[in-house]
Amino acid sequence: MIIAGLGTAAPLRRYTQRECWQSVQNTCHIQGLSPRSRAILKKVLTGNNGITARHLALNDLSEVFNPTPDILHARFAVHAPMLATQAAERALADAKIEPQDIDAVIISTCTGYLCPGLTSYVGERLPLRSDVLALDLVGQGCGAALPNLRTAAGLLAAGHARRVLSICVEICSAAFYLDNDPGVLVSACLFGDGAGAAVLTHEANGRRRIEWKMSGSVLNPADRDLLRFEQKHGMLRNILTPQVPALAAEHAARVLGQVLARAKVSQSELSGWVLHPGGRDVLVAVTEKLGLREADVRWSRAVLEEYGNLSSPSVFFVLQAALADSVPDGYWWMSSFGAGFSGHGAVLKVES
Repeated sequence: MIIAGLGTAAPLRRYTQRECWQSVQNTCHIQGLSPRSRAILKKVLTGNNGITARHLALNDLSEVFNPTPDILHARFAVHAPMLATQAAERALADAKIEPQDIDAVIISTCTGYLCPGLTSYVGERLPLRSDVLALDLVGQGCGAALPNLRTAAGLLAAGHARRVLSICVEICSAAFYLDNDPGVLVSACLFGDGAGAAVLTHEANGRRRIEWKMSGSVLNPADRDLLRFEQKHGMLRNILTPQVPALAAEHAARVLGQVLARAKVSQSELSGWVLHPGGRDVLVAVTEKLGLREADVRWSRAVLEEYGNLSSPSVFFVLQAALADSVPDGYWWMSSFGAGFSGHGAVLKVES
């Protein structure tokens, strides 16, 4: 499978962490939070957490402070199809193919629910053919991009499609609100909105060749409750625990070892690292566990700094950043983790 085109999209409105803290201070809603919760908000929004700004589907930051289930759902329903379509259009343009050339579309999300799913709305907007195979994948959290791409690889290998459009989109601000739960508070301070897309095919198109060589996943349901969404009072509530960085590093190491062994590639042969930037502490834990240098994770850090944790689209942004930089050709490693607890990885071979 060849990644023939890439595209990303984010809301135009960009908010710095300092602006977010100032907005929190200026609202009466902060009075309803405990002193501990106020301290958490201040520490995360003003401290050195690796994030400078985030792009959010908000006309004004005050929209965070008085949400209802209907408001949050409407935010997802408006912005998820729009950002997914923008990312898809850019991926198609990068691949130099038309929407009508796509045989299958796969869209992953976890921050909202539509029925019919996002494939209906994106397929209409692009527009895709009426006989396109449309698959909506939900519930895989931040790690969803790799399972999405593996599904595309399966369709191509089985001969069910010649060109597949893979999309991940998250409107994390559709799950933003403030209460005294630390996971809810930290999530509102770390996550951003965005979409990523890739065109997958067996055909090279003259651009830098990115071949999907081997992939794998590890899943440990015993740790499910340490990172997941729950529904409460009609709204998505992020459960985010302090164990996440260590778990992410553990899963990243396991899937790396397993996939490299099957691919018969040694870690020393890897010249590029495309890692989901789940947060500063996550990147530190993964870097140490895998024995990486700071230079190896610079693209992940750059995406985290400008966009925050974008959840499932993150690795599309990181891959795009790495391709735009002076990363040597050869074997690259792409990895994500997410709800479940799950870890995913793939060996890519990049050639100019």
